[in-house]
Amino acid sequence: MQGRIHSLESFGTVDGPGTRFVVFTQGCPMRCAYCHNPDTWDLKGGEMMEPAYIIEQYERNKPFYSNGGGITVTGGEPLMQVDFLIELFTLAKERGIHTCIDSSGIMFNPGNPDWMAKLDRLMPLTDLVMLDIKHIDPDKHRELTKQPNTNILKFAEYLNEKNVDMWIRHVVVPGLTDDEKYLYDLGYFIGAFHNLKALDVLPYHTMGEKKYEALGLEYVLKGVPPMDKELLLDKKKAILDGIRARRAEETVE
Repeated sequence: MQGRIHSLESFGTVDGPGTRFVVFTQGCPMRCAYCHNPDTWDLKGGEMMEPAYIIEQYERNKPFYSNGGGITVTGGEPLMQVDFLIELFTLAKERGIHTCIDSSGIMFNPGNPDWMAKLDRLMPLTDLVMLDIKHIDPDKHRELTKQPNTNILKFAEYLNEKNVDMWIRHVVVPGLTDDEKYLYDLGYFIGAFHNLKALDVLPYHTMGEKKYEALGLEYVLKGVPPMDKELLLDKKKAILDGIRARRAEETVE
């Protein structure tokens, strides 16, 4: 078993709890307007790697991960390579390594029983899923990513049913994902989940624009300014208000 890997990072500090060994997988069906890793889109790019090799690389720097860190697999979209993840995380759990998947959820497919059976095998090996919900509104999600969000939201429900710890991530882009009604709606949706452990509200930045130029790709958000980090607190509050409203309703019921 091999995985198609874009790159490895030894000291990730924003990819889950603690210091992480980060595996960037190759291939993604999403075309998020603000994606800062367009070089991971191509399904045929990257390098083939064995799970055992990746574990060896982790072990080289193991003392740095003893502060509650572990391995995070991100992308691209990791769940495009679910067989590889099963083998990698099996090896990781044999060594007591904390495992995390950073995913858009786009691959979740409840209509495919074979794929779902594999996902059911993967979840007991997974300590945390960081789920990046791009937009709660289906039409605006498709406009932003070229993909629907129906199964992404179902994936969040699935993780809750499986009792897998979940962090929600949301990037706030001026004029695209910063409407407080939709942020409230996002909070209301995720407020139903008992497995929700953290909320990361991230400011849009333009650092990926140079990559698009280098790859000869159009950067569709050219001219959109970075998100004001001071305003970000108000945007996060809108999501938290939605979470509190949902949980207050459930308490009454």
